[in-house]
Amino acid sequence: MASYRVPDKFPTTVVGSYPKMPQAERAIKLRKSGQMSEEEFREAIKSAIREAVEDQLWAGIDIVSDGEQARDDMVVYFADRIRGFAAGEWVRVFDNEYFRKPVVVGKVEWVEPITVDLWEYASSVSAGRPVKATLTGPYTMLEWSFDLRYGDRKELLMDLARVVRREVDELVKRGVRYVQIDEPALSTRPFKEEADMLREAMDVIFRGVEAKRIVHICYGRLERILPYILDYPVDQFDLEMKNSNFRLLPYLKEYGYDKELGYGVVDVHSLQVERVPEILGAVERLMKEGFIGPEKVYLDPDCGLKRLPREVARMKLKSIAEAARIAREEW
Repeated sequence: MASYRVPDKFPTTVVGSYPKMPQAERAIKLRKSGQMSEEEFREAIKSAIREAVEDQLWAGIDIVSDGEQARDDMVVYFADRIRGFAAGEWVRVFDNEYFRKPVVVGKVEWVEPITVDLWEYASSVSAGRPVKATLTGPYTMLEWSFDLRYGDRKELLMDLARVVRREVDELVKRGVRYVQIDEPALSTRPFKEEADMLREAMDVIFRGVEAKRIVHICYGRLERILPYILDYPVDQFDLEMKNSNFRLLPYLKEYGYDKELGYGVVDVHSLQVERVPEILGAVERLMKEGFIGPEKVYLDPDCGLKRLPREVARMKLKSIAEAARIAREEW
């Protein structure tokens, strides 16, 4: 199938996750309870991936994802498949949300491809549109796990970075054009020493990688950490904007932001579907700041869509795609 041509201005994409399909929920539970092997699980999850991709295609998204349908949790999914981790006790995240916080009990090591086959399947049903590979970053893996082995945060971080790099290499070998590292935990510790430590890890992950290199960070006090991350070896930062009323824009301008920007224009915590004029207003607000051109702006949600009802997620994506089409004519 011919490769899809991503628009030169305001391409649309997703951050990664999408509402779980019922068959994905069932497969995750069966695997967790030992009633389904890993091989059976990866086969069973494909129909959910296909539906997630089809929703994105229906909405008109240019760069899609597999919807992270196989992932019960963004950290646990990888910890379960990286040597050196063991399952921990249940920990409350917020409200009534819990997860089994992974425990580092040995040297963390990459064993075999973790996401490659599902990325390949998503690509086979994406009608030629590129599928973004999304990987939980080493800093978030570090922060959201218990360490009983290393006793040195940086040593563990760098070993995790080497694990992520190995996965990135496997993906790029198979043709991935967009690689996104998710680091939501960084905004919870907005300190220079933390950002500097992650910069070294990002260099391990991305040095020499021939694909679009993206880091996603969301929520927290991002304005406090921006001065320390803008020289990361990445092509694009994907940032939450809508939920915080675009308060980062003057900071990006002040700091001379010159990379591509994944611009969050719909709020994933709201059930209200943003209308096209509202999203166009967000685009106009960015363009008036004058520090970035439309060829460097990717329109997407603030974060993953997994906590929304499926129909709400679909319609939010459709609004983004329709707004992008109009924006390309105006700017």
